[in-house]
Amino acid sequence: MGKNQTILPDLSALTPVMPEAGKRSRALYTAIRRLIETGQLPAGAKLPTTRDLARRLSLSRGAAVEAYEVLVAEGFAEARVGAGTFVAAKVPRLSPDMPETAGDEPHYSGPPPPCTLGIAMADERTRQLFRQLLHRRLERPQPNFYDYGDPRGERELRQAIADYAKVARGVRCHPGQIIVTSGIRHGLDLVMRAILRPGDAVWLEDPCYLSAHATVAGLGLAIVPVPVDREGIDVAAGEAVGGKAAAVYCTPSHQFPLGVTMTMRRRLALIDWAKRNGAWIFEDDYDSEFRFSGPPLASIQGMDDAGRVIYLGSFSKVLFPGLRVGYAILPEPLVGPVLSQRRQMDRQPPSLPQGAIADLLNEGHFAAHLRRVRKRAEACRNALVEGLRGKASAPEQGLHLIAGLADDSDDEALAAAALKLGIGASPLSTHCLAAPKRRGLILGYSGFEPEELHRAGRSLAEIMR
Repeated sequence: MGKNQTILPDLSALTPVMPEAGKRSRALYTAIRRLIETGQLPAGAKLPTTRDLARRLSLSRGAAVEAYEVLVAEGFAEARVGAGTFVAAKVPRLSPDMPETAGDEPHYSGPPPPCTLGIAMADERTRQLFRQLLHRRLERPQPNFYDYGDPRGERELRQAIADYAKVARGVRCHPGQIIVTSGIRHGLDLVMRAILRPGDAVWLEDPCYLSAHATVAGLGLAIVPVPVDREGIDVAAGEAVGGKAAAVYCTPSHQFPLGVTMTMRRRLALIDWAKRNGAWIFEDDYDSEFRFSGPPLASIQGMDDAGRVIYLGSFSKVLFPGLRVGYAILPEPLVGPVLSQRRQMDRQPPSLPQGAIADLLNEGHFAAHLRRVRKRAEACRNALVEGLRGKASAPEQGLHLIAGLADDSDDEALAAAALKLGIGASPLSTHCLAAPKRRGLILGYSGFEPEELHRAGRSLAEIMR
């Protein structure tokens, strides 16, 4: 054993970092441990006596003794009979605290600029009502609130979702087929992990929803871009470039980002392709509630008699993204594999918001909320279209629109110019997977006041001129 270091470190500098309140022994232990871990107290350094340390830091000797005992018990220090207490020879080393950098700042530093995508339509009546429902659930919690529940989610919410999906979207299901998720992307990731393998080919609409693209790519699946035209995803083109794909991800009710609705002819063709190839259809029905003229076409899931469709829905756009609650409706053979995957990932969704959402659906509040926000979304859409002065037409559904541009336009430069004016436009070309890339600006109108959207539209019309 080497010669002990006997230089006594001056621990008076610990005084500023010790909190004024709280247990003194614990504060002292934490301060000395931090000095050891960052190397400011080297291995083998002798610590001052408990009597001397207590005097320097105005502590009781008992607090100093207790702090040393914990340091010794955890291996940060060692006591030697007749010699004193020393820093242990082997302890973990941490980097000294670094100053906070710009990269550590929160991503969301203020309200989003108008036309930003993905902003929910705020409704004060619904917010207050939801607070009451949450409070009621906390006042009278169900027994399973204190236990781990069903990995599919709470039965009452799954039943409420099944009832809603049958009426609103023509989905054929029962509660046992539903898994509550934290949103569509979570559902997509969860189910793909359970039923696909790295290297499997997956059709993606082109242009596409970038979050879905990121999910599919992150799972190591082979992406096959399939063009979208006025009828939706082109099934014949998909068969020509990758007919043996294992799955397809699509947004048939309101394609993102182009906004077209898949025709009946294409829906039937897609179902037929899935049957012939044993492939799965991931149907993302993300904003079907926001249709402004006439009823939407029924879901593909409701037309499928072979059980090849995984239906994905969410409450993020229609209520608020902060809930992080969505759902996947599965063909029965997939329930077991997906549940097995769910248990490995996050066990179950949180109980409290599920109960409140079930009440919202079952007591008729959700339907009233939809009527209010749909009307408001339509007014916002009209204001933006009017401000754009002919640069875009009003879509019949959804929460965004496309301002088309010439093929030789630089939509990324236009989006950057718009951002300098405080407008959150998204370039269409960045959503395209294959050449030739389409050009345009994707503009959201949910979550903003009609007046600010009208002003944003007028400004955009100027820079697009």
